[in-house]
Amino acid sequence: MSNPLYDTLLGHQSQNAKVFLHLPEGGHLSYAGFVGRVAQFAGALRGLDLQPGDRVALQVEKCPDALALIFGCLQAGVIFLPLNTGYTADEIAYFVENSGARVLVCDPSKAAALSAVAERFGAGCETLGPQGGSLADMADTAPTTAPVAPRAGDDLAAFLYTSGTTGRSKGAMLSQNNLLSNALTLVDLWRFTGDDVLLHALPIFHTHGLFVATNVILAAGGSMVFFPKLDADALIDWMPRATSLMGVPTFYTRLLDNPRFDGDAARDMRLFISGSAPLLAETHRQFEARTGHRILERYGMTETNMSTSNPYDGDRRAGTVGPPLPGVEAKVCDDAGAELPRGEIGTLEVRGPNVFQGYWQMPEKTAAELRADGFFITGDLAMMDAEGYVTIVGRGKDLIISGGFNIYPKEIEELLDAQPGVLESAVVGVPHPDFGETPVAVLVPLPEQVPDLEAVGAEVSARLARFKHPRHMELIDALPRNTMGKVQKAALRDRFAGLFSG
Repeated sequence: MSNPLYDTLLGHQSQNAKVFLHLPEGGHLSYAGFVGRVAQFAGALRGLDLQPGDRVALQVEKCPDALALIFGCLQAGVIFLPLNTGYTADEIAYFVENSGARVLVCDPSKAAALSAVAERFGAGCETLGPQGGSLADMADTAPTTAPVAPRAGDDLAAFLYTSGTTGRSKGAMLSQNNLLSNALTLVDLWRFTGDDVLLHALPIFHTHGLFVATNVILAAGGSMVFFPKLDADALIDWMPRATSLMGVPTFYTRLLDNPRFDGDAARDMRLFISGSAPLLAETHRQFEARTGHRILERYGMTETNMSTSNPYDGDRRAGTVGPPLPGVEAKVCDDAGAELPRGEIGTLEVRGPNVFQGYWQMPEKTAAELRADGFFITGDLAMMDAEGYVTIVGRGKDLIISGGFNIYPKEIEELLDAQPGVLESAVVGVPHPDFGETPVAVLVPLPEQVPDLEAVGAEVSARLARFKHPRHMELIDALPRNTMGKVQKAALRDRFAGLFSG
């Protein structure tokens, strides 16, 4: 039996001297060197008596060794759980307990707090960081070749835990085939080759940075510039030697805010991709005006990897996430699961080899969100046009029902974003004694330009039905976001929950 994901991404690279990782601080790591380091970590994991199918939880800082450890898990057949580096010890405790992880790997600076967490649940605790750690020391003494654990395509490779904004996080079980099929599809769709050099400034605890960016480059045989975090100046410095960038919308607003970023800086780039959060249509237009490049926006989830994408060749439509990927089906449905006519808003459902296997130890949640016919209920409200382009309207939980009328925040936000002085906005529903709930809008002003809320209100009144009018508008410095740039509307709902209670 083979190990499909490892074999495809790394199995043929052990003698390849080509650079895999360019390190911005200096130096590089070849494919052969990376494969050898991966094997050392696979050996270190076996030295901890881990067996195929065991789980390892990882809360580690982004560095080449962290990436090598993840692929060492793959080589050893161990299921890995990459965890957000911002999680607290209490949050980590839930993931360790829920997953049954046998080992928790953390940054050395967190060892004191997290070793106690691991001990509480009978797990071992090892450390790893940019400066080394106990697991790195074990890997240093291991051979640079190691057996590859045999795994089938439907064997689990990873658990990715959802953000848990509406309750306890759920561990999405992702198989080898889920990850491999998506990587190969995206390589073909986005025209990646061995000549590509990707600017990689994303975290590697998330689908975007790990399963999209890294796996696509490995599948294509390209190279990555491996930044520890987003640094717009560093991205600009490297662009003449790169071909592509994958980022969240914040990457593109930061670049646009940088006076050094212009058409000349982006001249040698062939592709800019955005995802993980909605890209403002205005950002899309500004970027094209500045550089001549049209950002390619796509859509995915923890549970599905990537499901739709604007085309490489063809119309990249601002405000949409494109048609379904080849081999992926998508439909917009009503609450009963019946498909709606094109142009109507409903819940997006997707089916394909990219869709996960279910939630770890949550059969009821799995049954509620993954239909027997294989369609996954994304929870995102969407509209599909006659040509198959999908527009995400918002999360189902973001739908506002006021006085019996459905209000889609995206419609109001697009109008607010277009007003003078407004950088971006968010609309949420909050409790209201007469209407059940009512919309509230928060607006972030442009630098050195404050929007006239009275004028904004007048424009809303002229353009939208009365029941859609926000009953309160407020200026704030910045929208609350998570590490992937998604607006945390739950935090806004909490903030304004008592606004109309008096």
